[in-house]
Parts: sequence; structure tokens; C-alpha cells
Amino acid sequence: MKETTVFVIDPVGLHARPATVAVNAASKFKGCDVKVTFKGRSVNMKSIMGVMSLGIPTQSEITITCDGEGEDEALAQIEEVLRTQKVIK
Repeated sequence: MKETTVFVIDPVGLHARPATVAVNAASKFKGCDVKVTFKGRSVNMKSIMGVMSLGIPTQSEITITCDGEGEDEALAQIEEVLRTQKVIK
């Protein structure tokens, strides 16, 4: 299991557009369980409804966890996508 904690810097938080891009990136890893955690709540990062239900605002810490086949690559790719979208630092 691999995990990382990142800081949300987008002024709107983790909103629909970057969340969709992150969900699409996570969904490519079929054999890997990907979760995002905010304020003690964890949801499947392959579910746009789950991610949006967290209501992650700007200036928040979130933890992304990958467990299973390709977990290193999955975590790196999700982080890269969120950094490219300027959502996290």
C-alpha cells in the first residue's frame, strides 16, 4: 500500500473538472484500490460522486491511498494529473 498527503491549492478546491480528470486516471488501474481521504472520510477515487461528496475546499490536506497492482504508478499518475491541473502542491 502506498499513500501520499497533499495540499489543495486551487481557489475553488477539488471541483468537478479536476476531480473528473483524477477519477479517469484512477480508473485506469483496474487491479488497484484507490481512495481519497478528507477529514476522516474515505471514498473510492474511481467514483466521481464519491469524490465530489467530500466537498474538498481550498487549503485542505487530502490523503490519496493506492493498494494493489500498479500502486506506485497509480499514485504517481494521479499526483501528476492533479499537479498539472494546479489543484495540489
